[in-house]
Amino acid sequence: MVRHLIVNADDFGLSEGINQGVIEAHEHGILTSASLMVRWPAAAAAAAYARTHPGLGVGLHLDLGEMIYAHGEWRPLYQVLPPDADAEAISTEIAAQIARFEELVGRTPTHVDSHQHCHRKEPVRGIVAGQCARMGIPLRECTPDIFYYGGFYGQSARGQSHPECIAVGALLRILESLPDGVTELGCHPAAATDFESAYSHERLIELSTLCDPCVRIAISELSLELVTFQPLQA
Repeated sequence: MVRHLIVNADDFGLSEGINQGVIEAHEHGILTSASLMVRWPAAAAAAAYARTHPGLGVGLHLDLGEMIYAHGEWRPLYQVLPPDADAEAISTEIAAQIARFEELVGRTPTHVDSHQHCHRKEPVRGIVAGQCARMGIPLRECTPDIFYYGGFYGQSARGQSHPECIAVGALLRILESLPDGVTELGCHPAAATDFESAYSHERLIELSTLCDPCVRIAISELSLELVTFQPLQA
């Protein structure tokens, strides 16, 4: 089988530095797709780039909040909905973010995923899956024919930095191990750390790795075909 690779950047629209990182990784690296956070001030600029660069696939990065690990415990950096939000409130927020995406970009998302994978748990998972089914688009880790690989990430589960996991050598080993079929490789490039997040300077390393010429050569030698989610829509 042919091995297809979607290199998808989360957090598009979060800041100007992240937008520039996504753009550089797309124009000078291997990035083919991005997931847009529609609630942030840089979302309009990200959407404007997407409208004029159709080669970059753009989906929705559902944003319900962010948690950080500090002083031995997880705490919220910010919350879009309270932890005890009911299904109706969650459904309303998801629909609002989809509508905002369509308003900004002028079309349906190519796919949906979520900030810090908040859609992995119910009731968010079922609500988002229903919305994606109605739109005929993939949902990360819920579409059987698309394997999601999240190991290209420079921190441990508790926020300890591991830059070796996002170095060029690490990415080359990942590429060599990809299965047949379609794989989404998650990434988080940025050109500047102009944002508040537990994952910051690692993004600069990711950008450098994604743009390294050795990576592009390896993709060619491994006969990997870089694609977006667009052809995979129902």
